[in-house]
Amino acid sequence: MSEEISSSPSPAPHKRRVRYSGRNPRRFEEKYKEHTRDDATLAKVLASGKTPAGTHRPIMVAEILAALAPQPGDLAVDCTLGYGGHTQEILKAIAPGGKLLGLDQDPIELPKTEARLRTLGFDETVFTAHRSNFAGLPQVLASVTAVGGRRVGDDGSQSQNAVIGADLILADLGISSMQIDDPGRGFSVKHAGPLDMRMNPQRGQSASAFLEKIKPAALAELLVENSDEPAAAILSSALAEKKFATTTELANAIKNALPRLQKDEITLTIRRVFQALRIAVNDEFSALDTLLRTLPACLKSGGRVAILTFHSGEDRRVKKAFASGHRDGLYSEITEEVIRPSAEERNANPRSAPAKLRWAKRA
Repeated sequence: MSEEISSSPSPAPHKRRVRYSGRNPRRFEEKYKEHTRDDATLAKVLASGKTPAGTHRPIMVAEILAALAPQPGDLAVDCTLGYGGHTQEILKAIAPGGKLLGLDQDPIELPKTEARLRTLGFDETVFTAHRSNFAGLPQVLASVTAVGGRRVGDDGSQSQNAVIGADLILADLGISSMQIDDPGRGFSVKHAGPLDMRMNPQRGQSASAFLEKIKPAALAELLVENSDEPAAAILSSALAEKKFATTTELANAIKNALPRLQKDEITLTIRRVFQALRIAVNDEFSALDTLLRTLPACLKSGGRVAILTFHSGEDRRVKKAFASGHRDGLYSEITEEVIRPSAEERNANPRSAPAKLRWAKRA
């Protein structure tokens, strides 16, 4: 007598959730209380001056709102949507009747932020998200139906084919905390992860591939231009045309190339190298130059733009473009002095410390 064998699959064994490792778990994946928005945990993390995992703290919100002077009914653009912190506050200020276009090239974070803002009550009549680098601002504006009948050309004339003039434009050029803290993105040496650094992982080459191909002389020039690195010559010989698969491999190579540096100095050097590579991999300066060149045509007369930068290479470009536009009569006003975060904000959010804000008003 043959036995009857059941063909039904065995139930999958129960898998326990990863436990919250101690009071202060270090691994990104273990911080599930922060990822799931446990209020008590989030409050403790914020009180300690840190940013909860998977979130971002908007920088200089009050100063940006003062510079942009948003009014009900305005057409606004946030060129770097990120977590949506600045966008959320601008949307409140332009209600009722206003609309905001949010741009971001990150295919991972953009859907999350759009969903978050929808849950806060900002529907498509007041907010639309657009997958685009900020260099694509004119194309995004041109693709949007005229709001309130305003469709202006460079000379102020109205045309069906001209770019819509925005009342206010914001560009926060900093990398978001969600990107920095996720080891899978490869932006930081805080945790071991693939040496990637692409804002859009679906395009271009990773930082690992970039280093493997670049020549020492070109890397030395890049380290000076993108991060003012004083040890560029030594580092370029040690890093160029080499294969580094992970963030920690690159960090260790930097340490080995500069054995006499103190711990604090080597930490700053590693940050500068990572910054320089991120800028190169994402072609950030080229995108910024395009944005600065097209900004006047994207603003209506009297419209305002505010740009938040985080290192000297960015700030120099913004300062020069605004000054040139002011001399040429494109801008009627520009910021007299660079605006920096308050001491209170720097203490509460150390990541705000290098931020510089400049603004301009369209003539």
